[in-house]
Amino acid sequence: MSDDEREERELDLTSPEVVTKYKTAAEIVNKALQVVLSECKPKAKIVDVCEKGDAFIREQTGNVYKNVKKKIERGVAFPTCISVNNTVCHFSPLSSDETLLEAGDILKIDMGCHIDGFIAVVAHTHVLQDGPVTGRAADVIAAANTAAEVALRLLRPGRKNKEVTDAIQKVAAAYDCKIVEGVLSHQLKQFVIDGNKVVLSVPSGETRVDDAEFEENEVYAVDIVISSGDGKPRLLDERQTTIYKRAVDKNYHLKMKSSRFIFSEINQKFPIMPFTARALEEKRARLGLVECVNHDLLQPYPVLHEKPGDFVAHIKFTVLLMPNGSDRITSHPLQELRPTKTIDNDPEIKAWLALGTKTKKKGGGKKKKGKKGDKTENSGEAEPMDAASQE
Repeated sequence: MSDDEREERELDLTSPEVVTKYKTAAEIVNKALQVVLSECKPKAKIVDVCEKGDAFIREQTGNVYKNVKKKIERGVAFPTCISVNNTVCHFSPLSSDETLLEAGDILKIDMGCHIDGFIAVVAHTHVLQDGPVTGRAADVIAAANTAAEVALRLLRPGRKNKEVTDAIQKVAAAYDCKIVEGVLSHQLKQFVIDGNKVVLSVPSGETRVDDAEFEENEVYAVDIVISSGDGKPRLLDERQTTIYKRAVDKNYHLKMKSSRFIFSEINQKFPIMPFTARALEEKRARLGLVECVNHDLLQPYPVLHEKPGDFVAHIKFTVLLMPNGSDRITSHPLQELRPTKTIDNDPEIKAWLALGTKTKKKGGGKKKKGKKGDKTENSGEAEPMDAASQE
């Protein structure tokens, strides 16, 4: 076997070392999410909280795989974003931004971590209040959570991406909500956060994807965004965009000196993973980034908005399609929800939720009680589901 073949074979979940790296990244990002949630208080400055999330990931990843022969890249795979209320996604403001959190805000926290390019991402929705979440806010969060639970159960080897697309739309409709257009759940590979195999959240004229079948040993970032509005978000202000990713297949000779300076800095610091403009020299960055984006050297992650007054919920998790079943490695328990809608009268959704996530093997039944490793898996599976189907 050639070195290339060996390298290729070892880079999926058949290698225990790869599984460990995914799970280490997941453990760090789950803890980072807890840190961010603990900092989310009324009058907290959003940029400060985002910075704390990224700093925690950098610190924790810096403490693992330190003494290995070959240097291992590790750190932030997606900058911490806190998108509030009708803001759908990707809000991670510059240091000069003064936006504060307020009591009653619905926060969508989105972040990612990687170890050696093996990526774990998570997104979670939290309402800045004490006591149970009620009304339409509870509906969108329960819808996103139930859709995530259904997707987890349908994302199995042999099933098709279209089955997941159809199912999550049915869940959203049961809560009288809409799946937000343009959101894709991507396959994850080493150093690839947006693999070619995808699940489309909602079919639309602009976004089409190839039919695909899930296979054992694949990894996916399942991304669910649900709105009480029309689910057709808009870009209101390009200047709010701060997250970019280097388009590695594109080249262009930049004209402006500031653009060349910034692009050189990006190639050194962030050659592959998405990054925030906060990490660049701010004065030069604004001008330089525009030319880089105009010539497709960078892929922007725009800040999108639903209409004022609309509620938006976001849940994202990373799942490993292991031989013994689907292993959800990123999650966080939800607040108590009291939605106005129920799925109790929908036999199809209830049947999906009754599906197991583990493959039954003969002579199994060993690993029932676990300590450390089980915690992440189960907390994402059982606890949020209870919250979503309380009423």
